[in-house]
Amino acid sequence: MKPLTIGQLAKKAQVNVETVRYYERRGLLPEPPRKESGYRQYSENDVSRLLFIKRAQTLGFTLKEILELLNLRVDPDTTCGDVKRRAEAKIGDIEQKILALQKMKKALAKLASTCRGRGPTRECPILEMLSTERL
Repeated sequence: MKPLTIGQLAKKAQVNVETVRYYERRGLLPEPPRKESGYRQYSENDVSRLLFIKRAQTLGFTLKEILELLNLRVDPDTTCGDVKRRAEAKIGDIEQKILALQKMKKALAKLASTCRGRGPTRECPILEMLSTERL
């Protein structure tokens, strides 16, 4: 297969060229070989790796966690159980975020219910409560 330029790689993976460079700096993508001219040469494996990164981000994994997953993927001592534990930990993180978002929603709904939606902002109970009260 013919090597890909950074622009072709980015297009196939539907990311920005700067994203590719950033992932390289963060160690998520290996440093590609270069032509004599200095241009990077990417492969279809790099496309697959970028798509893996994007899918993992969609599931809420951080770039650090994604790097760990990528490393687990090539570690011969890793088992599916190791990967499953990471996924379960991420589920726990997501559940905590959901609880925090629900608390935020409840507090904001309480604030919004105090406002009639009329009058000058200096009399707005939402702005007043945000200025003076602990939520």
